[in-house]
Amino acid sequence: MKTILYARVSTGDQTIAHQEAQAAAAGFVVDEVVADDGVSGLSTCLRERPQGRRLFDLLRRGDVLVVRWVDRLGRNYADVCDTLREMMRRGVVVRTVIHRLTFDGATADPMQQAVRDALIGFMAATAQAQAEAMREAQKAGIAQARARSDVYRGR
Repeated sequence: MKTILYARVSTGDQTIAHQEAQAAAAGFVVDEVVADDGVSGLSTCLRERPQGRRLFDLLRRGDVLVVRWVDRLGRNYADVCDTLREMMRRGVVVRTVIHRLTFDGATADPMQQAVRDALIGFMAATAQAQAEAMREAQKAGIAQARARSDVYRGR
């Protein structure tokens, strides 16, 4: 059994090293770091990212997948839900650094499963909503800069 940290950064103000430091500060002893740098979690599903594919190949029953928060897995509701459920079906334990949540699929109690699934859905929806809100705010800022005749140097 091994512990793998999956880190994803999509902007210049984020770093993989920061996510590693947060995991270590939270007490996680990580055997390996798998990271995607400069990859959107909203438009690119985990299985479509170079290191995301590798992550699925590496993880085995009993392994622990550590993520800073579920939004590192993705910012697409369906992708995050599917990923977490797939990991649990495989017997992989998923743990978050923030709030120290654990998703292991071990419970057979229908009520606990329902609560777990509702929490997964809520967190995945929150990740997607945050990403979409940031994108809209960015568009508004660009439009405002253009309206002021500022030179916009974005993509």
